[in-house]
Amino acid sequence: MSARVLVAGIGNIFLGDDGFGVVAARRLAEDDLPAGVEVEDYGIRCLHLAFALLEPPELLIVLDAAGRGGPPGSLYVIEPILDAPTQASDAHSASLATVFSSVRAMGGSLPPVRVVGCEPASLDEGIGLSAQVEGAVEPALALVRNILDERAGGGKG
Repeated sequence: MSARVLVAGIGNIFLGDDGFGVVAARRLAEDDLPAGVEVEDYGIRCLHLAFALLEPPELLIVLDAAGRGGPPGSLYVIEPILDAPTQASDAHSASLATVFSSVRAMGGSLPPVRVVGCEPASLDEGIGLSAQVEGAVEPALALVRNILDERAGGGKG
């Protein structure tokens, strides 16, 4: 992988706000981004993300719905614990735990990871984001840009 930074949108667009990461990644991909930043919509294809990480970027930024108990539309920047043990799960599961365990099972190592997560209002079947989550997309992209700016300025990312 030639990207120094991979921004990966994950989630299921058929489950309401679970599509947050996909929508956000698609919008971010339309931006003029710094050289070395690649944006991909992985959707529910987490195994594809795991394969991409076998040639790890210097930083992985994941856009995803993240239920943490806040009001719908709340944004979080999460630094997951990468060396925590993860149990094996099936290749159709759309979760970072699946990605991390798959990369390890294939002999790879994980780059530093930041998750820009959004508190969902609804994960019920249906296409389209709730008003709260839709309103959080642009602020989430601003968070991604801040992470990229910090990294470019010599920060860890």
